[in-house]
Amino acid sequence: QYSPDNVAGADGDIDPTEITFPGCSCLTSSCMVHTCSCLRLGENYNSLCLRPTGEEEEYARPVFECNAMCQCGESCQNRVVQRGLQLRLEVFKTEKKGWGLRTLEFIAKGRFVCEYAGEVLGFNEARRRIQAQTSKDSNYIIAVREHLYNGQIMETFVDPTCIGNIGRFLNHSCEPNLFMVPVRVDSMVPKLALFAATNISAGEELSYDYSGRFHNLPITNREKKYLEEDNRLRKPCYCGSHTCASFLPWDSSLFSAP
Repeated sequence: QYSPDNVAGADGDIDPTEITFPGCSCLTSSCMVHTCSCLRLGENYNSLCLRPTGEEEEYARPVFECNAMCQCGESCQNRVVQRGLQLRLEVFKTEKKGWGLRTLEFIAKGRFVCEYAGEVLGFNEARRRIQAQTSKDSNYIIAVREHLYNGQIMETFVDPTCIGNIGRFLNHSCEPNLFMVPVRVDSMVPKLALFAATNISAGEELSYDYSGRFHNLPITNREKKYLEEDNRLRKPCYCGSHTCASFLPWDSSLFSAP
């Protein structure tokens, strides 16, 4: 079943459509960074493209868009991901990776491409579904961890297996042209937004790193230990990049094998 937005999972623990954030009181068509409460952490976008945090072109700053309670207009520059898909994309059959997703038009670096949407699950339901899978099943469940300033970790689980959007057709690459950023609009339940990591030409397949890495950060010793132990459980990677790790990412620390 196609759904452009996140929906509550079967466990009903989390309602991604609930509005809990207060809106800004800006009475202008587009909010300004020094006066808008939604932009207290800084400006998020520049001409529809995500602004990097610093000179290293990192994207580590939390992103909060204006929401349904805000008094600013629908044309506000701080409303990008919530507008949904704006580009012409195509689902196609790849040679080795099953279905894939490619763009039919040029995409500028930093531009929002699509969301990875589906059922938003609690930890127990996500774990139950993972452990019910067999080695022949495709795993679409994504687990996103956000490390907060106080040392806490916020986890979001999204499963587009039965209910989801076009993002479920994105393949993994060890040298991806997209990266994922949690973007919050109406509540603390984030939209898992995918942005262009570089300029992308028409006809090019779209991909992101399933492990969540960006700019090919080095693997830690702990992660390497998990990967070596779990090669027998992992699926081969066919991305074809020069830095291909041979296997798709696998996180045994989160979901243990049945």
